[in-house]
Amino acid sequence: VAITTRLLVSHLSGIRHYEKDITKVKEEKEKANRAFKLTKPYQDKEQKEEGGKGIEKTDSVKPRKEHEGEVKSRNSKLGKRDKEFEQEEYYLKEKFGSVIESLKIFKNDPLFFKPGDQFLYSTYGFTLLSAVVERASGQKFTDYMLKMFRDLDMLSTVLDDNEAMIYNRARCYVYNKKGRLVNAPYVDNSYKWAGGGFLSSVGDLLKFGNALLYSYQAGQLKNTNNKLLPGYLKPDTVAMMWTPVPKTEVSWDRDGKYAMAWAVVEKKQQCGCCRQQRHYASHTGGAVGASSVLLILPEELDSEALDSGLVAPPRGVIVSIICNMQSVSLNSTALKIAREFDKEKWAQ
Repeated sequence: VAITTRLLVSHLSGIRHYEKDITKVKEEKEKANRAFKLTKPYQDKEQKEEGGKGIEKTDSVKPRKEHEGEVKSRNSKLGKRDKEFEQEEYYLKEKFGSVIESLKIFKNDPLFFKPGDQFLYSTYGFTLLSAVVERASGQKFTDYMLKMFRDLDMLSTVLDDNEAMIYNRARCYVYNKKGRLVNAPYVDNSYKWAGGGFLSSVGDLLKFGNALLYSYQAGQLKNTNNKLLPGYLKPDTVAMMWTPVPKTEVSWDRDGKYAMAWAVVEKKQQCGCCRQQRHYASHTGGAVGASSVLLILPEELDSEALDSGLVAPPRGVIVSIICNMQSVSLNSTALKIAREFDKEKWAQ
């Protein structure tokens, strides 16, 4: 079989996640689907009651568990442990000298399915992707990324290196079996830099979101007389990244599909005076002792605004939340915040 970088970035490669048993993975998917069918009527009722114009979310009843261990905060409060965080590989303490070296963890394991046939979120797929970046760029993956962060003025975004003295590094926490907060166990994330090995701040993630939104909208605006600087990425590149890929799914947002390293909800309204979906992109993150989300809601620019030359990107709402506690579901909160700011803007 052939595994392309596009398959890797959309989690269609067939490479396993932390669970090595494909039977267990299939069972969890079936349970999640059954749970979603049971809770769907209540979700629809809640969304009708909310009403109004804007984006909608089916995460409020949390029908399935989040990717990479992001789970319901209700369960966390009860002290229940997420099964995914019981996987031993989450707690590796071995220090890897390069991303190529870390491939040994999974390189001899069988694929779960033929590449391109099914969706399976895989941190190790992104480890392989980082190896591709390293070989293609001729630089260490970590050096390549840190230069990019510097270009984007993300000066607080660094490697989560245990030995380094990092100013304002937060302490991370987990709930134990008795439901009490305790310090998160020691881990070394050098085996998965691309899939969860960087430390950042809310401010830096907002800069990252603005850079993407600027790049996305810069190509839409006309009559700017070349006054706009180019975006960090080409507009077509961001549009491609935010285009849903067939056969994918999103555990933290049932309205969405996975695209290229982003979950995307498309603009949609099936009937008049009924629920409207706004276009937005998001991604959650979960690791030992931490949870996060970044959500980008582009403003819907009308033709007059696009042609006038009086509007400059980025236009929209960006929400970033970082929590130094494990297994906290944050996407629905980010979506509610984005919706409120969007309503406020249109009210003005």
